Amino acid sequence: MAAPEAWRARSCWFCEVAAATTMEATSREAAPAKSSASGPSAPPALFELCGRAVSAHMGVLESGVWALPGPILQSILPLLNIYYLERIEETALKKGLSTQAIWRRLWDELMKTRPSSLESVTCWRAKFMEAFFSHVLRGTIDVSSDKRLCDQRFSPLLHSSRHVRQLTICNMLQGATELVAEPNRRVLETLASSLHTLKFRHLLFSDVAAQQSLRQLLHQLIHHGAVSQVSLYSWPVPESALFILILTMSAGFWQPGPGSLPCRLCGEASRGRAPSRDEGSLLLGSRRPRRDAAERCAAALMATRRKSEVKQMPRAVPPTRVTRRNTQESLTIGGTDSKFYLPATSYEASGTKQPSAPAAASSASSSTSSKRAPASSASQPKPLKRFKRAAGKKGPRTRQGSGAESEDLYDFVFIVAGEKEDGEEMEIGEVACGALDGSDPSCLGLPALEASQRFRSISTLELFTVPLSTEAALTLCHLLSSWVSLESLTLSYNGLGSNIFRLLDSLRALSGQAGCRLRALHLSDLFSPLPILELTRAIVRALPLLRVLSIRVDHPSQRDNPAVPENAGPPGHIVGDEEIPENCLEQLEMGFPRGAQPAPLLCSVLKASGSLQQLSLDSATFASPQDFGLVLQTLKEYNLSLKRLSFHDMNLADCQSEVLFLLKNLTLQEITFSFCRLFEKRPVQFLPEMVAAMKGNSTLKGLRLPGNRLGNAGLLALADVFSEDSSSSLCQLDISSNCIKPDGLLEFAKRLERWGRGAFGHLRLFQNWLDQDAVTAREAIRRLRATCHVVSDSWDSTQAFADYVSTM
Repeated sequence: MAAPEAWRARSCWFCEVAAATTMEATSREAAPAKSSASGPSAPPALFELCGRAVSAHMGVLESGVWALPGPILQSILPLLNIYYLERIEETALKKGLSTQAIWRRLWDELMKTRPSSLESVTCWRAKFMEAFFSHVLRGTIDVSSDKRLCDQRFSPLLHSSRHVRQLTICNMLQGATELVAEPNRRVLETLASSLHTLKFRHLLFSDVAAQQSLRQLLHQLIHHGAVSQVSLYSWPVPESALFILILTMSAGFWQPGPGSLPCRLCGEASRGRAPSRDEGSLLLGSRRPRRDAAERCAAALMATRRKSEVKQMPRAVPPTRVTRRNTQESLTIGGTDSKFYLPATSYEASGTKQPSAPAAASSASSSTSSKRAPASSASQPKPLKRFKRAAGKKGPRTRQGSGAESEDLYDFVFIVAGEKEDGEEMEIGEVACGALDGSDPSCLGLPALEASQRFRSISTLELFTVPLSTEAALTLCHLLSSWVSLESLTLSYNGLGSNIFRLLDSLRALSGQAGCRLRALHLSDLFSPLPILELTRAIVRALPLLRVLSIRVDHPSQRDNPAVPENAGPPGHIVGDEEIPENCLEQLEMGFPRGAQPAPLLCSVLKASGSLQQLSLDSATFASPQDFGLVLQTLKEYNLSLKRLSFHDMNLADCQSEVLFLLKNLTLQEITFSFCRLFEKRPVQFLPEMVAAMKGNSTLKGLRLPGNRLGNAGLLALADVFSEDSSSSLCQLDISSNCIKPDGLLEFAKRLERWGRGAFGHLRLFQNWLDQDAVTAREAIRRLRATCHVVSDSWDSTQAFADYVSTM
């Protein structure tokens, strides 16, 4: 009897609270009703008035509301503001109540955006609170405009921060300064434990203060937090200093900016263990001429490259003149914030014998001290000579205050080691070109951020449409060479050009590092100096432990032209007939430029990938159907673990016998022929042969045929796959964009019913001619839903007249 008594007690308590406020609430509701021009409206129900009164006094009544019975609490939940609705979530779940519908309604009414159709929202509360945090941070939502968002007892940022898994920083780093401010210290601490993904979109040029705030933010979220992924999107003109700052911080390097306060968390950590200076030099080296294992490995590779003779590659940067000095050549980036060191100039490229490091230092020291410096000042360091401004940048630059050096962040300062007399000039463009073509062994990458501490680094780095300058590419490649914590790397349309060779060298050096975790690489670009198959071979040779490789090149390289000699290209390029050692590749996706591809090169990659489970070829063209057959034969013999095979935008109209070979001999689970013109020729003869092959294939679970002009006749022929005498286990069928009309779809549904085939899974019908007869289409879909899950759309077929004519 205790439970019913408690239930009645809580109900009476609710009624008492409601009665105390009913008169006031009723008067507030009745006033606008009397003044309404359209006449009096129905007064709100007494229970609703009670609920509003309780929700307005949640600060006092919260514990009592949590103890209310489920039926009463369910009616109060929609009346609560977002803060109390979020706090009561756990209690509601214990009482068997769900708040998902309430959060979805709040999303529709307040955010006013529709989630992507590709997005599957599992928790509307988390989605709403995450979006709410971002809007409040950027100032794009006014919390005082809606009583459901406004409550003086709660901080919007703090209350929603624990739901933020992904944060996007846009434009001029809005929000970074607010997050590192002292009033939001608890917000930042919460984000450090909840945030996993940090994205940058459409960044613009920023000032020194914003960059300093971003430095502190990245330090807290990455080095002392849980952020594991950093993604940059759509940055047409990257600011070099800002880009390098994001890269180095993501790689785990930290150096406080000028005038910044010491990190409290670093102070706490230092009491347990002081950060080792050698941790930073492990990745980026030091000022000493010592090389780590990665650089020695790359130096040996570069020495092998220099044995072959090649034409000089085009310069990647405009020539800028700099004075040789008697100390090691260095590059200072970011003023006093951070320093990178560029290895010594290539002597072999200019025909001068390179002296040893001690000899060069002693020679330069003696000559300089005897000719230039007096004895009293010989021990003093010489001033650095600043770069001349790059061509195209006009106008004076003024420097004021302590931040002036950082403001002009990419004025380079070089100190060059060499034998020649002090004051002799050289072109920095030659240095950059030497770094790109590998003419100097020490040009694997920039040595290190001096005086930097090493902290936790991210595991996923993504760069989408971020053009990389030579300096940015050098920095990225050098960081990659020892970034052992990196598990996934995406470089999409970054304009790498000839820097692709340095990327390959850095990946090869990374693969040689103990504890290398890189298992996924996604690379796409408009152009590549290497043909795509040679580039693929080079990558799998450099990273034999790679599991996922996605590579796409939109336009053919110069070497795809048969008129170009095969030995063209930089030294050390991968020769096509070299054997590829066995690798661990499980997923390979390739997007080809126009032009026929050499099948033997693709076969060599497939032969070395015995663990391959998924292969996707996009826009691949072969010289003859026999070459395509050679690829399929290789898959049959060497890739026994292959489960998914996909062909997209390939002309397979003349490869029908090869397609039949594939269906009969490969034990695949899923096959995709997407826009492959499969039934363009001999459809009457080919369709029965294809259906017969599929009926005898018991391993195939999914068949995707979008965009192949199947038509009604083809669909009805395909229905025989599900007949009683078929051993096929097909459960997923995609016939989108196949000019299928409602009457053909209805007949297809009737045949499935006639054969008594049970539910076979999913049927996709996007972009077909179903709008021509809506009644028949609805009837067909109704019948099909009795046997499978149907996914369709309301597509306007009037735009597909050309495809319709081709099937007449």
